[in-house]
Amino acid sequence: MVKKIFERGDLDRRLSNLPKEVKYCKKCVISNQRPRIVFDEEGVCSACRYIHYKENIIDWENREKQLQELLDKHRRNDGYWDVVVPSSGGKDSGLVAHQLKHKYGMHPLTATWVPLIYTDIGYQNFQNFREAGFTNLLCSPNGRLHRKLARLSFEELGDAFHAFVLGQVNYPVYVAIKFGIKLIFYGENGLVEYVGDMASDKPYLPVEEWGRTHSKGSTLQELIDYGLKHKDYLSEEDIDESELVFYKPPTLEELKKAGIEGKYFYSYYHKWDPHENYEYAVKHTGYQSNPERTEGTYTRYASLDDRLDGMHYYMRYIKLGLGRAIEDAAHEIRDGRLTREEGVELVRRYDHEFPSKYFKDFLEYLDITEEHCWNVIDSYRLPHLWEKVNGEWRFKHPIS
Repeated sequence: MVKKIFERGDLDRRLSNLPKEVKYCKKCVISNQRPRIVFDEEGVCSACRYIHYKENIIDWENREKQLQELLDKHRRNDGYWDVVVPSSGGKDSGLVAHQLKHKYGMHPLTATWVPLIYTDIGYQNFQNFREAGFTNLLCSPNGRLHRKLARLSFEELGDAFHAFVLGQVNYPVYVAIKFGIKLIFYGENGLVEYVGDMASDKPYLPVEEWGRTHSKGSTLQELIDYGLKHKDYLSEEDIDESELVFYKPPTLEELKKAGIEGKYFYSYYHKWDPHENYEYAVKHTGYQSNPERTEGTYTRYASLDDRLDGMHYYMRYIKLGLGRAIEDAAHEIRDGRLTREEGVELVRRYDHEFPSKYFKDFLEYLDITEEHCWNVIDSYRLPHLWEKVNGEWRFKHPIS
């Protein structure tokens, strides 16, 4: 019997800090429920304000020079790898790896943490990326443990994807340490591009700050300790420290010994535009979009790798009132591809859409019933966002 689920905010500690008054940005469609985002006195979000800085203030020629100097410092002439690029075969990592290799003469080693369940198009894009000329190390974690961590993350953090994210951000770092590579290049800095946190507009995330990222306010050990105490599907026999290595960041001592300063962001040096990245990847790495619209949004070209991806975005809609369409529309409004009016219409049409296509796969992967799944989902409906009307849940603050 599954015991009582944590009170919301005990593990995902961001939830207790959400503003109780919901406001939408007057320029894009994001709301103040997005963690860390800030609204100014004119009702404009920090991510929109960053766009002005990005387009008019940043000296991109100077940043190009900085990039050249950084790469010159790390470039090797003995035929060995000199940069690690975390890569799923997607549009963004495809651009980063291809440009580092062909524009700047680097020798990238790409590293992939396998999705929970590959989609057909996701696996095809991964293979296309390799065939475009890249060496790749693909890591598949202990499947039995990974499923249990995904279920525990779904129940207690409202996001089964959390188990994947931990490996996704940490595994490439271990690859760099193992092969003596001091430079690691990720794609965009999300705190800058999607939150507008100007204090985070730096070339890299220093190693000292890694422990607080991607944690949702609690550590993996806290999550596991709770699971061992309260879940009948998780036991000490499941937990072997060697199996948990790639879920946790290396120690500060390990990183400094390896000469790794931090995780570099390509978006600091290269003006980041997801749609332009998509067009580049189509041309250079064989990237393909979905043949059909992705559930929960109006686009067909982003986050295509994993069958459980749709539930990740749906749970963001439940927890924050921010689904997949609202994130896509916010980006494209800021990039000048949509008007706010067009974005509002797309959000109202798609943001609430349930990802039914792979729902059966989701239940089977986590080994849960549909009833249990909905009990977990409904437990994340915060009272300032949701109310029941005639027995049906209603979102209290639809965008207008």
